[in-house]
Amino acid sequence: MTGRGDRGRIPLIAVLTANSISTAGTSLTLIGVPWFVLETTGSAGRAGVVAFCATLPIVVSAVIGGPVIDRIGRRRVSVGSDLVCGLAVAAIPLLHYADVLAFWMLCALMAVGGLMHTPGNTARYVLVPDLAEHAGTTLARAASLFDAVSRGARMVGAALAGVLIALVGAETVLLLDAATFLTSALLIAAGVRGVRAAEPRKAVAPVSLRAYRTELREGYAYLLGNRLLLTVVLMVMFMNGTDQGWYAVLLPVHASAELGGAGDIGLLTALFGAGGLAGALLYGAVGHRFSRWSVFTVCVLLCGAPRYVVAALTGTTLPLAVTMALSGLAGGVLNPILTTVVYGTVPDELRSRVSGVLTAGGELAMPVGGLAAGLLVESAGVKGALLAMGGVYLLATLSPLVFPVWRTMDGAGAVAGRASVPSQASEEISSSGPCAPAPAPGARTPRSSGS
Repeated sequence: MTGRGDRGRIPLIAVLTANSISTAGTSLTLIGVPWFVLETTGSAGRAGVVAFCATLPIVVSAVIGGPVIDRIGRRRVSVGSDLVCGLAVAAIPLLHYADVLAFWMLCALMAVGGLMHTPGNTARYVLVPDLAEHAGTTLARAASLFDAVSRGARMVGAALAGVLIALVGAETVLLLDAATFLTSALLIAAGVRGVRAAEPRKAVAPVSLRAYRTELREGYAYLLGNRLLLTVVLMVMFMNGTDQGWYAVLLPVHASAELGGAGDIGLLTALFGAGGLAGALLYGAVGHRFSRWSVFTVCVLLCGAPRYVVAALTGTTLPLAVTMALSGLAGGVLNPILTTVVYGTVPDELRSRVSGVLTAGGELAMPVGGLAAGLLVESAGVKGALLAMGGVYLLATLSPLVFPVWRTMDGAGAVAGRASVPSQASEEISSSGPCAPAPAPGARTPRSSGS
């Protein structure tokens, strides 16, 4: 039944608000932790190790977590995720103040946060279609709001992180980050109570390792049977890997050596976020008039590699600031296109499972990206590392020009319906036009971490 009036909108508003607060907090972590590592150790290699420890569990939880979200319940997973992440982040500065924080403890705490972070994000994201119906609004509007609010929060969080690190230090910023996680948990706990889609689902099969493997296998079979989604995930995997190296190591080291420190990191990241927000809104207003493939191909080439090259060849903030804003504008167009394609192709009953698979695939290279960036800086210097990582980014984003399957984006998700059998669903969406009924909306889009 569709929710009416203000009461029906409360769960959607709660999720949007909680996700914006949590996303802003994540921006604080994104800038605060690398800067904290560089301040306390002075080693780009150690910053890369911390990034590896933080992101490897993200991939693990995404690989195995899809069925768990449905069995435990999306509301409970979101609340539990935020609570654990908040405590893990808060422990870092508290142990540092007590002068007992060893490097292995920092790595372990970041690993715990990484393990719990993705299930919470996934749980909130897959609730959007149900909460849109509950609120009596369209899925397109709710999805656009979710993306726009997330981008705005990321932009504000990045700007605040740079300013606050300069004023009060990275340790205080991490304590503030912990508070954002706890606030998000309270909002979800109170605001989404009583929503059926947020509660645990009764499993068709009893809880067992065999049933869990079957549910997990369905998500992977769905992805492997869809050539377009598989190609998207492979490209995003390389994009996210290099982006992780950029934010966790390359940008902090470059800002420390050549630019104005943490304040410039916050400025550059905020400009990228502002460009992304503008790009998403621009595409929402006029994007339907153009070919998805054409727009996506141009924007994906502009969103990544140019900033690596500009950072490598210049030592001042202004050229990189302009490049980051323009790259963000291009990157902001990508997620609405991918969301449009994915929402229209994944059946409701597979939503969490496929979402976990998409997330896992897109984030698979992130641990390697952060570690590789740290090692490259120490072996080839900052300039060499920037050019090498930028080259990887460029090669990855040439994919839409090289592989014909990308052109099917213009027909994907054009029909609505529901698929009852995963193998049938994967066959239906591999074509570029309507044939049998396509599945209902639902999976989380595999997105570039930088966009």
